[in-house]
Amino acid sequence: MPGDVYCVIPTFTPESTLLDLAAGLSSQCPVLVVDDASPCTSDGPLRRVGALPGVDVIKHTTNAGIGRGLNDGLTVARDAGCTWLLTVDQDTDVPVGYVTTLIEAARRLSACEVPLGALGAGSVNIAGASMRYPGHALDCQGMNVASTEEIVQSGTLWNVDAIIAFGGFNEALGMDAVDAHACLRLREAGLVVATVANLEINHRIGSAQPVTITGRNPVFLTGHSPERRTSMIRNRLALFPSEFRQSPRHAFRTLRRVLVNQAGGLIVETDKWSKARGSLRGLIPSRKR
Repeated sequence: MPGDVYCVIPTFTPESTLLDLAAGLSSQCPVLVVDDASPCTSDGPLRRVGALPGVDVIKHTTNAGIGRGLNDGLTVARDAGCTWLLTVDQDTDVPVGYVTTLIEAARRLSACEVPLGALGAGSVNIAGASMRYPGHALDCQGMNVASTEEIVQSGTLWNVDAIIAFGGFNEALGMDAVDAHACLRLREAGLVVATVANLEINHRIGSAQPVTITGRNPVFLTGHSPERRTSMIRNRLALFPSEFRQSPRHAFRTLRRVLVNQAGGLIVETDKWSKARGSLRGLIPSRKR
């Protein structure tokens, strides 16, 4: 039930909308806001959020990426004895009662003996276009739920013990594919990544523009910087061998999506040459990994 879940919101230079997001979530479960070394101009919004009942704030002094913030939430959830960690980006909107709906779905899936590793919304609305996950229906008490290979971390419930078992969220990945890595490790452990079909979150990704190709799910041109393009390609390529061993179809589907995103961005976005160089740098493996 809601008392069995803790929520973490990783932030960097948060906007004023963070206050409403944290207030709405804290009415359903305890919330931890973890700031990734935002400049001092963010101190005011973070203080106001920290004054909300049921909300705690951690502000780091060095920038390390989203994985560290998720792991801070994981530690707090474990110490509080919670089964689930809900991770929500600062630029995501969730519907009223979202936490209760997810927890109830997780409870019913558990009653059906589904070994659940992660559970999220069935669709994500980005820039007015709905992205739905490919998947297979799960047979459980007539529920409209499905298994899938990978979901975005924002708006997702994570099995605390399962994530801790493989060492937590991968901080070495920085900002990109942290959720993909976690989903991969859960699937490798025999756990299910699932979605609730009738749930949708609103999520902003950069200055995303949806582009539909041959009637499929839209591909989102994110407008990310050259540095982010380097990270996006490098991290996905680093995961590709393990993804291929676990699910060749998903591995190639993901690689296609990333390549279409990169190519499309180079056609319609500004600063094309810098972004092209960023994409090419992503083909060079990082020595840090």
